[in-house]
Amino acid sequence: MKVLFAGTPQAAVEPLKHLADQEDLDVVAVLTRPDAPVGRKKTLTPSPVAQAAAELGLAVIKADRVDAAVIDQILVTGAQVGAVVAYGALLKPAALEALPMGWVNLHFSALPAWRGAAPVQQSLLAGETTAAATTFVLDEGMDTGPVLRRFTDPVRADDVAGTVLNRLSEVGAPVLAESLRDLANGVTPTPQPGQGTKAPKLTGTDGRIDWNQPAERIAARVRAVTPEPGAWTELDGARFKITGHVVQRHEPDAQEVPAPPGQVMIHHGSVLVGTGTHPVELTLVQPAGKKSMAASDWARGRMTGADTSEVKFA
Repeated sequence: MKVLFAGTPQAAVEPLKHLADQEDLDVVAVLTRPDAPVGRKKTLTPSPVAQAAAELGLAVIKADRVDAAVIDQILVTGAQVGAVVAYGALLKPAALEALPMGWVNLHFSALPAWRGAAPVQQSLLAGETTAAATTFVLDEGMDTGPVLRRFTDPVRADDVAGTVLNRLSEVGAPVLAESLRDLANGVTPTPQPGQGTKAPKLTGTDGRIDWNQPAERIAARVRAVTPEPGAWTELDGARFKITGHVVQRHEPDAQEVPAPPGQVMIHHGSVLVGTGTHPVELTLVQPAGKKSMAASDWARGRMTGADTSEVKFA
């Protein structure tokens, strides 16, 4: 079976590598978004998928939309089916009809829940404790096509969106391969039930922590926005980043510590912050102008010999 792979971010790299390694699947070309500016110097850089394709010796088509010219490039490859993982653009009817067997998408949610660009982040923000992924046949809607396969994976205590996405990508790679085989073997996909929920991309504003919220909501927000767009608060008028998961502290001794929302404290060697309910423990932080570090290391330097009542996040 000749396969055109379409994907852009790091989460799509493992599925590409897995498909390229299958003897019965011939990845004839890769479709990805054009080079984009990266870093402070805004250096134009190929997407992670483009870089992986080059390492695998695969032909690469770079396009931010699949128009008639791109469809012509795709047809030249002789591809029979498309395999999509976070390509980053909707395919219009002409593109959907270009390949004889259609397009199979690996989406990181239990569809119809969380249709859109940020399914993992939005599901974690909602407090869900089980991650999922679905393979389905693309149609004209936003992640609305009929389903081939699903799988679930529990969210772990130290997970953030980045680690969940990486794991779903690894587990989902062979599921995508099996789904392509399902389609070739005549398996009929199952229509999605209901209206579903939307998962729009998160912005920097979504990463700001409101310490007046309950601890479980703060923990969910930090988990959802890490590493992108990133969790943050303010300290002494400067942005202060929370770069690792936070731990809810339910122990009686932790809850007995006076902890108004945003107040930072060292308690039995742990760095706690007051919330609208019980404290949360910080694990990794990044003060303004510095690199990410263990919260305990930061606290020792910031709070030793200081009036700790003044160390409060805004």
